[in-house]
Amino acid sequence: MNQIQKTKKSQKDMANAIRILSLDCVERAKSGHLGLPLGAADIATVLFTKFLKFDPKNPNWFDRDRFVLSAGHGSMLLYSALYLLGYKGSTIEGLKDFRQLGAKTAGHPEFGHLEGVETTTGPLGQGIANAVGMALSEEKLRAEFGQELVDHYTYCLIGDGCLMEGISHEACSLAGHLKLNKLIVLWDDNDITIDGHISLVDSTDQRERFKTYGWNVISIDGHNEVEIAQALTSAKQSEKPTLIACKTIAGFGAPTKAGKPKAHGGPYGQEEAAGIRENLGWENEPFDLPQDIVDAWRLAGLRSTKLRVSWEKQFEKLNGEKGAQFKRRLRGDISSDLENAILELKKQYIKDMPNVATRKSSQMALEIINPILSETMGGSADLAGSNLTKTTDMSDFSADERSGRFINYGVREHAMAAMMNGIALHGGLLPYSGGFFIFSDYARPAIRLAALMEIRTIHVMTHDSIGVGEDGPTHQPVEHLASFRAMPNIKVYRPSDASETAECWQLALNDKTAPAILALSRQGTKAIRAEFSEKNLCAKGAYSVIGNNDADIVIFASGTEVAIALDAYEKLLEQNISARVVSVPCFELFYAQDEDYQRCIKGSARFRIGIEAGVRQGWDRLLGDNGIFIGMDSFGASAPASDLYQHFNISAAAIVDVVKQKLSD
Repeated sequence: MNQIQKTKKSQKDMANAIRILSLDCVERAKSGHLGLPLGAADIATVLFTKFLKFDPKNPNWFDRDRFVLSAGHGSMLLYSALYLLGYKGSTIEGLKDFRQLGAKTAGHPEFGHLEGVETTTGPLGQGIANAVGMALSEEKLRAEFGQELVDHYTYCLIGDGCLMEGISHEACSLAGHLKLNKLIVLWDDNDITIDGHISLVDSTDQRERFKTYGWNVISIDGHNEVEIAQALTSAKQSEKPTLIACKTIAGFGAPTKAGKPKAHGGPYGQEEAAGIRENLGWENEPFDLPQDIVDAWRLAGLRSTKLRVSWEKQFEKLNGEKGAQFKRRLRGDISSDLENAILELKKQYIKDMPNVATRKSSQMALEIINPILSETMGGSADLAGSNLTKTTDMSDFSADERSGRFINYGVREHAMAAMMNGIALHGGLLPYSGGFFIFSDYARPAIRLAALMEIRTIHVMTHDSIGVGEDGPTHQPVEHLASFRAMPNIKVYRPSDASETAECWQLALNDKTAPAILALSRQGTKAIRAEFSEKNLCAKGAYSVIGNNDADIVIFASGTEVAIALDAYEKLLEQNISARVVSVPCFELFYAQDEDYQRCIKGSARFRIGIEAGVRQGWDRLLGDNGIFIGMDSFGASAPASDLYQHFNISAAAIVDVVKQKLSD
């Protein structure tokens, strides 16, 4: 009995170390969120010291368990645990710099800042969807490479805000459908939001909700270490994903704030902080931790060292094609065979001159790419027949077939993009997906986080303009190209034909540090590239298609509008007006070139014209003060695509008219 009491006291003291470190950091920064770290410290302590498989000596060990703090505002819970467990990059000085400029301990956890932070969270609900993607990746890779190399769990700590966000429904319903039983979600069920108690805004029975998704649901006291451990043990034996509803007190230990909405944020102030120390029996000064408690945490951090060393020995012995594939894929490298395959494909296009929609060109490229890159994991938001992202060698990933390489996301664009982030972060797979460009609005928050994290996800966005036609303005993107081009660290590719589409795919696949959007057409377009080039011409973002450098005007265009620009070129030539046509498949790559190249492409023409079936924003940097833009300044309309282009005056005739008018001024 005395030994049990001693163990319980030790475990509680370890949890209190998280609480006090979190308190000290938030009070020092005079900013942060204390409710979750104080309330969920017992959950985190049991999880990290008794269940989670990891090793601070090698934080990137591939077969580690993943832990995602979806309720990212409680970042001090994670930062405190990482320090206590002995992660090299986590220091007391770093904790003292919480929320300060240049600190690794940012207000919300950011991937790449600290080892042990698996993903960037903060926008609620993103983390749980990332976790679903990670759990899916583990299933897929275990089926492919075997349990000896891939056998780990994904744990996720969520709050009520995560559950209210619609993305949680999208991701968790799919997780249940796919029976991702190695996903274990811990719900910090503290009954508060910023504005009041949960009853103010929600009456959902979350436990029943998850049962209808096909989840295993367990309810416990989130401050009882025995119940926490029993629930985690039971969850690991389930054939379904598990939600553990942990009833907690937000701001645990706070004399006046505990369990109240005002417990959510901080700082609490000196008097409340002193009261917490007294209630927890903590006598040490701020940032001064008892050595025996630190030692207990550090010892817990070494629990999995033998497992990690054994795995690494097995990994080093891997040989043959399968071993080489596994190692290459964990590095994130692209097979060297891809370059030659793309070259051969481009040669074929020069022979065939295919006049097809660029979404079809994308499918043609993928038919070459996917057999070479076994790591590609495709998918679509219930639009595979329109996006053409599923190739002939792909089977579906499902609850019954884990080896499949195609994910049927259903009508879940937001979860799709966030799950892709989780897949990319997990490693070993390269995710791409398909959707209509207009519905990128549903996916934008997750795509933004991919850009922030500098990870490789590829979004095939078809039906990219008024060329959608009869479906009308609800389905016709006009501002979307401009809005994504305004986002930092993302590549927006809008290829004009099959050759450019293949090149854009190659660029996106080789870019490890940024997400990509391939904006592709519904309608057919003629082949632009008439001569083979070994070079990837799209790699510089813009290049001259036809015309001399001393031409009177330069016409810049992207996507299907390049064909319109070429028609205008011929019409102008008939009237003895010299022009040059420049294809601009990627603004971001063009502006990454040196000034000499940019100056050469812009040329010294009397004026420049831009044509794109979207809004003008973003074009003036290319066109200059004297430039003319032909495109959209309103929403579209419902009509056949060809009629819409004429109606909105996006045509070769419009270019000719504006050129003649400008030259006569």
